[in-house]
Amino acid sequence: MSPVTSAARVVRAGLTARTVRVDAPDLDLLRFAGDHGLLFERDGVGLAGRGVAVRCSPHEAAAVLAAIDTDDEVQVPGTGPVAIGALPFEPEAAGTVVVPRTVVGRAGDGTAWITVVGEGAATELAPEPAPSPGDRPDGFTLRSSRSHRDWCRVVAQAVDAIRAGGMDKVVLAREVVVEANRPIQPADVLGRLRALYPSCTVFSVEGFLGASPETLVERTGERVRAHPLAGTIPRSGDPAADARMAAAFLASEKERHEHRLVVEQVAERMRSWCTELAVPEVPSIVPLRNVCHLGTELTGTASASAPSALGLALHLHPTPAVAGTPTAEAMAWIAAFEGLERGRYAGPVGWVDAKGNGRWAVGIRSAEVDGHRARLMAGVGVVADSDPDAELAETQLKLQALLAAVVRP
Repeated sequence: MSPVTSAARVVRAGLTARTVRVDAPDLDLLRFAGDHGLLFERDGVGLAGRGVAVRCSPHEAAAVLAAIDTDDEVQVPGTGPVAIGALPFEPEAAGTVVVPRTVVGRAGDGTAWITVVGEGAATELAPEPAPSPGDRPDGFTLRSSRSHRDWCRVVAQAVDAIRAGGMDKVVLAREVVVEANRPIQPADVLGRLRALYPSCTVFSVEGFLGASPETLVERTGERVRAHPLAGTIPRSGDPAADARMAAAFLASEKERHEHRLVVEQVAERMRSWCTELAVPEVPSIVPLRNVCHLGTELTGTASASAPSALGLALHLHPTPAVAGTPTAEAMAWIAAFEGLERGRYAGPVGWVDAKGNGRWAVGIRSAEVDGHRARLMAGVGVVADSDPDAELAETQLKLQALLAAVVRP
């Protein structure tokens, strides 16, 4: 079968999938995925995959999954064949999803399973071998792709464009490149991210890995959920000081305005596929290890015509949290002035099954790892009263998440 295939070719190939329950109370999805597998996990719940049974475009995923003849004795979201992928930030760019040959999964109630697609795929839960300590990198160099002064100048240009009436908000990203003296080990990085950010979704898809705090969209049966984030402040480690900062954060007109732009667009797009949608009027504080975000959880009921979780993700992306608003104007400004090739940074990353269930996160707090090299990015939302120096400091806070996991001298 070719690397990128179609539903018709899957039918002709007679591809089958079988899911069985497993008794594995100590199942570690990250150990199963290892350095080379696929991973999407939060708090021990999620999926890990190995191998490639089918690779297809996101728009073909539903037809490809439906074409696989399936024997599923577990029947929970994520069983049967699934497609896992990390898609480009640019919606028009070509992206693919992978149906792994072997997938292990665990649900929130502890139910665990293994799915095998095709003949000859692995059926055991043996973890990938861990590298020896001598194989791990212990020398690193870091560089910003753009100087601080130059990047702040671009932020100031964005503020001028917003004040001139061209946009309400634009999201700008910074890149830091890490070079190591030995190949960077994805499983090591993911293990540190999981320990440092237990409330985030840890993911790894063919060199793109990270720990995202933001759910783009989740679908379980008719239930749909999104949890957009926008607005960031640092944490001090002092509970009393953090409580005071959080109160001021919630009261900040700038932060609330930036957050409201995101929530309004996400809600508008979700309403077109929901019979009902609950949108809280007041955001909540989402605390992480070193920062807090403003977040609003939207929940609703999918209409009969609503697409799969992947279809919803494609419908929602890009949100103002990663692009800006109005979206078309912000995307054009990013293309003209940001000076980066974002690749999969800030794009949708997640999974979908044959019944349309799935969960997609926003690919932030992420890195593109290729051998000795890792590209780390972080973005900020720029609005009319943004201060370039403050926005630079925010990118530095966000970059700490990946730097602490990648750079271990």
